[in-house]
Amino acid sequence: MLDIVRVPSPGLSEVSRAVAVFDETIRDLATQMIEIMYQSPGCVGLAANQVGRVESLFVLDVSRHKKTTSHHGLLVVVNPTIVNREGQLTMREGCMSVPDLTGDVTRAESLTLIGCDLAGKSLEIESSGFEARAIQHEVDHLGGYLFIDRVSGSSKLHSRKRYL
Repeated sequence: MLDIVRVPSPGLSEVSRAVAVFDETIRDLATQMIEIMYQSPGCVGLAANQVGRVESLFVLDVSRHKKTTSHHGLLVVVNPTIVNREGQLTMREGCMSVPDLTGDVTRAESLTLIGCDLAGKSLEIESSGFEARAIQHEVDHLGGYLFIDRVSGSSKLHSRKRYL
């Protein structure tokens, strides 16, 4: 079983590598990540580098989160790229890889994401609200960024009282 990688692990700041071969290895990785996500209280998404892997892949499901107003259910996206962002909203975020802090992060309110599914088929996803925020959070991970890198100053960081 894979383990969650936490700060200050250098792997969290590395840029992920594009997936070229869509085989059993990538499907197994996604399956394990989905299991971890669903077994972790408050977790709505995981990027591959959060479990010590270099593949450009994230899993996400915000359907059970109280802030969710619309969603696509379980998303598994390989080689994701955000191609359009609209609006801005600042909200509190947390992360499995930064267990002791939350932070106020400004992100787009809606977006268009392209990528591939586990079979290599192209995807295009329009998302808004909390799901769009979570997608941006996971895509940031794959680019080597944590939410704490997006916080505008130390006054916007907060000690976590409990993990969701």
